Amino acid sequence: MELDSVDRRILRVLQRQGRISNAELADSINLSASACHRRVQRLEQAGVIRGYVALLDGARVDCRSTVFVEITLQRQADEVMDAFEREVARIPDILECHLMAGTADYLLKVVAADTDDFARIHRKHLSRLPGVAQMHSSFTLRTVCRTTALPV
Repeated sequence: MELDSVDRRILRVLQRQGRISNAELADSINLSASACHRRVQRLEQAGVIRGYVALLDGARVDCRSTVFVEITLQRQADEVMDAFEREVARIPDILECHLMAGTADYLLKVVAADTDDFARIHRKHLSRLPGVAQMHSSFTLRTVCRTTALPV
């Protein structure tokens, strides 16, 4: 789908303020409410807008620690990767899983309350993942910047 400048303005506003009313959105980008509504619907139907979410403060919901876990598989056969990916998708503490190019095969973004909680996640879930040859975990000390907004 080709995005024009109006679509991009809509997307920039919605990424910052997902609960903005259609009337407010239309005013903020100088478009009529009906035209704005049609464009938002078109962006949703095309899958450009996948959904709307509430962004939570991790510290207030007992998810203060972010841990990045590099995983190297025993081998990169399709069946090994498929089994690994199926199991990773079942672990609620894993926010993201990326197939990587480079030294590790996968990079996981895991949230935990603290180091004891991560030890529980490791023991109960990560250590049981199929096909893993090596695992390296790095704890964040401080988040310098964070956004969910894509540069449109």
